Amino acid sequence: MDPRLLRAFVTVAEELHFTRAATRLYVAQQALSRDVRRLERELGAELFVRTTRQVTLTDDGERLLPYARRVLAAQDELLAAFGQARPLLVDLNSAGLGTPRRVLHRARELAPELELMARYESGLTGAAEDLVAGRLDASFGRYAGLDPALRRQLEHQPVRFEPMAIVLPEHHRLASRETVPLTELAGETVYAGAGNPRTPEWTDLAHRLFEGRGIKVAPPVPLAVGDEEFERIMSKGGYPVLAVVDFPPLRGCVLRPLVDPVPLSPVSLVWRKGLNHPGLDALRRAAAELAAEGQWLRRPAGSWVPGLDVSLATTPK
Repeated sequence: MDPRLLRAFVTVAEELHFTRAATRLYVAQQALSRDVRRLERELGAELFVRTTRQVTLTDDGERLLPYARRVLAAQDELLAAFGQARPLLVDLNSAGLGTPRRVLHRARELAPELELMARYESGLTGAAEDLVAGRLDASFGRYAGLDPALRRQLEHQPVRFEPMAIVLPEHHRLASRETVPLTELAGETVYAGAGNPRTPEWTDLAHRLFEGRGIKVAPPVPLAVGDEEFERIMSKGGYPVLAVVDFPPLRGCVLRPLVDPVPLSPVSLVWRKGLNHPGLDALRRAAAELAAEGQWLRRPAGSWVPGLDVSLATTPK
């Protein structure tokens, strides 16, 4: 059986939409439909119920899906064993974030024969559905902030408890401070991605941090894509921005670490369950090496991190 036919079937089964599946596979929709019909003829079974409104799996389609996924995974492993692994698609959230970028660069050093392709989708929640659907292979972010239904379809490896910071307009009353105690932000309104459908895990972390401290989360602003647009939108609102210590510079702003307590942003490497790829192995090894070298998973005395995140970070994977 031609593996291409199984890949066509699995992609349509995950998208439940022929046009989206064809786009994902970079083929014409007519060609994809022909492959699915050919597979149905070879198996002597109807795999999808197609109407003008929706596509759904038949009972035979549901029965075939786990077998097809295992066959394709085995094919990927076979090709990888002979140096023919497909590129691994890795979402770094943002081009400027240091932790994911450093893990990717180390993984490329560990496995120079592999192709690890970076994507910048901005936010783990935004990437998670693509991970589950197979449009991405790995991403980084706050695993505990995902919907439990998504977490059940994913695996993760804790990488870092990253110290958090605040980005302040250079004329802000706190901009001259070396560090900013959380108590000094009482009465402030801070931007933390509210309304961004890609990053609710970050906004949730902000709400947990600000609760009981008199700090408000800024209301939603237009979704800005790219550094230039983000700078423009932030300058119009004038809000301080919740960030991490490796956050890239913004013009007209200063970055100050938060203290008393030091809040920590949990970062995990996240991938879909069942994924086998030598590039993922390289990423996991790189993350473990960097975490050990930089003591990234050590939580300083008196630091702050939500209990759920600590629990999930210490749960055996």
